Amino acid sequence: MSLLYIILPSALLLAVAYRVYGNVLARLFRLDPGAVTPAVALRDDVDYEPIPPGLLLGQHFSAIAAAGPIVGPILAGVAFGWAPALAWILVGSILIGGVHDFAALVASVRHKARSIAEVVRDHMSRRSYVLFLAFVWIALVYIIVAFTDITASSFVGRQVLESGETVSGGGIASSSLMYLLLPMAMGLCLRHGRMPLWLATAIFLPLVGVAIWGGQRIPFDLAAVLGTSDATAQKIWGVLLLAYCLIAAMVPMWLLLQPRGHLGGCFLYVALAGAALGLVLGDRLVAGDAVVNYPAFTQWTTKAGSVVPMLFITIACGACSGFHSLIASGTTSKQLRRETDARPIGYGTMLLEAMVAIVSLACVMVLPAGDTRATQPPNFIYALGMGRFLEILGIAPALGVSFALMAFTTFVYDTLDVCTRLGRYIIQELTGLSGRAGAWLGTGLTAGVPLFFLLRPHLDADGKVVPAWRTFWGLFGASNQLLAALTLLGITVWLWRTRREAWVWVVTGLPTLFMYVMSTWALATMTLPKFQEAFRKADEVPLPTDPVAWAGLVLLVLAAVMLVEAVRAIVGDRGPPRPALAPAPAGSPA
Repeated sequence: MSLLYIILPSALLLAVAYRVYGNVLARLFRLDPGAVTPAVALRDDVDYEPIPPGLLLGQHFSAIAAAGPIVGPILAGVAFGWAPALAWILVGSILIGGVHDFAALVASVRHKARSIAEVVRDHMSRRSYVLFLAFVWIALVYIIVAFTDITASSFVGRQVLESGETVSGGGIASSSLMYLLLPMAMGLCLRHGRMPLWLATAIFLPLVGVAIWGGQRIPFDLAAVLGTSDATAQKIWGVLLLAYCLIAAMVPMWLLLQPRGHLGGCFLYVALAGAALGLVLGDRLVAGDAVVNYPAFTQWTTKAGSVVPMLFITIACGACSGFHSLIASGTTSKQLRRETDARPIGYGTMLLEAMVAIVSLACVMVLPAGDTRATQPPNFIYALGMGRFLEILGIAPALGVSFALMAFTTFVYDTLDVCTRLGRYIIQELTGLSGRAGAWLGTGLTAGVPLFFLLRPHLDADGKVVPAWRTFWGLFGASNQLLAALTLLGITVWLWRTRREAWVWVVTGLPTLFMYVMSTWALATMTLPKFQEAFRKADEVPLPTDPVAWAGLVLLVLAAVMLVEAVRAIVGDRGPPRPALAPAPAGSPA
């Protein structure tokens, strides 16, 4: 079967959903183009700054996409087959993930661009607020651990292609370092040179292509430079990436986050367009490169667990992701120029991310059953698949694979420093420390705790060393989806207390229930057996040494208490509901 029979109907379904359900959401939430948003009312050109929707869309898209819609679909597709993965991506993104992102953005804008945690405080309780912040910070730590390690793996070793060409990890590292300089130069040109956005894009986006091409010609092989193994070099790269997070989370958004987000968003568009062209031409010219070979369904149960619930936490970004609410309410809401921009930026980008996930899944679908390439890390499966699609366009395999690996790395950069910045906000809020001291403490803790987990050895059930990202991906997925459930829970409480209309239970209530059940089920499946196994070992201390077990237990307790607080807020008498849903009058703060 041709891939086009899957890709094209999927794209059409997502487009129709944006047009139809996106309009429904805009009406239900009463988006007002005349309302004054916090970006305008509280403008300080540091955190609050209204920017054109095209620039914000690219920045938000790049920040939420990251490695999630690549790694998750590939892992789930390899494990369970492509059909369950595709179904969850489509249904999840349209009815759950898109609603989650859109509602989180609108809720934040209606509360002076404050975080979802503060929305929870206003409509639930102070205790809920503290618990939510603690939950979010723990989830951010594991996002940083997983994404840092899998990115560092792209900077070492070599990938030998079927054509005989070699893609060097050192070359990807060189391209990546060059890429980091370009957004800063672009930010300076936009800010101080008053360069139009279209001109800056026309100049700097091709330079990203030059960086990809040049990286393989001047590879920075850290293992060779230091005379160490690839494994040691990967650890060092992890440390360097966390050092980057420490610095990037402190600089003004206009210098790095905004221009890099715009370039990263354009990069995503180019990657999607390139894959689409390759699929179309592959179907017309070289049918074997655009045919589904991998089984639609492989097995019900793996070592990690059964399809239900593990599918729904393995594929997080691309279907539904709690992390998106942190971006929406942490940085995007502070830059939203008009309320009506929430529809394309909140709902639309989630559907675009679903397309990224489907293209990533296609990289698995073209593999024959039993192909050894399916055992490689997901970033390399993605790169090989994208290289295969781009080769049809006449692009050399090595350059196509380099492009895909660089795109992967680009997505992750956005996530890493945004996560660190959000972690800084949380630590400052919890400690009450402001100013430079609070900023450095918050950033240092958020980047420092992942360092501990990256440097310690990680073993599987058989005692074999495994990458840190593989150890923490399941925990990241479960905590991320549980974060989505708690975000939807807080939004449902807010909507019910301000509207008292039945649609609230359908639009946000049912997604809340589904995500809460699946994520807690998965988290319990991952966590409780570790404690049972520890207690069975009579000759040892009856406590697990695996940090995943303890983190999972803490997250389960926090989620349970949050649910109790939500029920109390809904059924209890906490005074009259706040009219926060109605947009602010024109000329007044949002």
